[in-house]
Amino acid sequence: MSPRFSPATSDAIPVTPLAPDALAPHLDRLPDAARAWVGAQGFAADLGQTCAYPGPEGGIAGVLAGRGTEDARARKRFALGAAIAGLPEGLYQLEQGLPQAEAEEAALGYLLACYRFDRYRSNPAAKAALVGPEGVDTALLEHMAAGEYLTRDLINSPTSDMGPEQLEAAARALAKDHGATVSVIAGDDLLDQNFPMIHAVGRASASAPRLIDMSWGSQGPALVLVGKGVCFDTGGLNLKPGSSMGLMKKDMGGSATVLGLARMIMGAGLPLRLRVLIPAVENSVAGNAFRPGDILTARNGLTVEINNTDAEGRLVLADALALAAETPPDLMICMATLTGAARVAVGPDLAPFYTDDDALAEALMTAGRAQSDPLWRMPFHAPYEAMIEPGIADLDNAPKGGFAGSITAALFLRRFAQGTPRFAHFDIYGWQPDAAPARPKGGAGQAARAIFAALRQGIVS
Repeated sequence: MSPRFSPATSDAIPVTPLAPDALAPHLDRLPDAARAWVGAQGFAADLGQTCAYPGPEGGIAGVLAGRGTEDARARKRFALGAAIAGLPEGLYQLEQGLPQAEAEEAALGYLLACYRFDRYRSNPAAKAALVGPEGVDTALLEHMAAGEYLTRDLINSPTSDMGPEQLEAAARALAKDHGATVSVIAGDDLLDQNFPMIHAVGRASASAPRLIDMSWGSQGPALVLVGKGVCFDTGGLNLKPGSSMGLMKKDMGGSATVLGLARMIMGAGLPLRLRVLIPAVENSVAGNAFRPGDILTARNGLTVEINNTDAEGRLVLADALALAAETPPDLMICMATLTGAARVAVGPDLAPFYTDDDALAEALMTAGRAQSDPLWRMPFHAPYEAMIEPGIADLDNAPKGGFAGSITAALFLRRFAQGTPRFAHFDIYGWQPDAAPARPKGGAGQAARAIFAALRQGIVS
């Protein structure tokens, strides 16, 4: 499925966005019959409300679409675009007059609302086609939506069809489409090439653990994206209860998000040297599973005491981050569905992130607001470093006490990014728990559009 706008034609049905205070003056300009029709439908220009009114011959002459109040728009993203996607079959064109930011959000919201996951059952496509609004970079929005579609598809696919092998295949397919290269280290070769923690976490699965390494671009600043690719997480020997295991197909949401972001970057041809690293594993239960109390030695030589095998994501990420830090890029970004503590702190809608770089943080926050992709900066709080130092080893993968779980996980990862000039870690959820405008229940990209926009604005040089 490819998100696309339609080319402009003279017979497109006009869609007029209206705030409640602009409704009455606009109705005065409509023919009497149309005005009566709109009144009979109870249209009040509430956010996301639409009213198609007929012309003299019975067809749709135009559509009124509610912008709602400023407060309503602040509380609900993409409502206008989703409303357009839900219109009856036809070709529509958004009339000019919206502020630029609203027009871009409406257009992107339309594309995102057209997403369908139909791998396992039919899911009819949206019937409304939309002409790309004037003054909006429609090609750029199509790249952004395509990246989000890829992320959603990958997360929504169950592990039976999206294990480490299939995740590798998805990366190879993306690379082929955009002229990138992929290399993979799998199975016991991980030990031979010094990726011991990726191997330890994934060795109990029938599906061999692997490190997927994709590269694209030969000019510009170096950007490394590292995405957690735990294709299913049983919790290992610290087995999760069934109620906690039900969504664990989404534990590769970090890898899905960096692949979606890579799709945006490559599709738009950003002048970057891009590298994507994905440690792809299943955290399974078997006789050779790694155990609580084990001490693992990471790629960079740090030792890690395993106090909970369900804190495995930071282990596989650590080896990948250490690899990237050996040839430090200009910017390294880590994305992972890492901790429940992050969800307790900010809920499913916000993507918390960590960085020591104030300018980078401000650029990301600003871009997130502009792209309706909300972020929240969290602290690398140095006094908590002691919480990840168990004494018997350099690091503890699961500090006791239950406090500051997202922060301590971020501090753990930072130990493996040492030497990188700029580093940011995102602790995302990767899932939409309830349907919302342009965001169906299921897999969801978070922070990718914000990062993409910030990259286009030159956060790395």
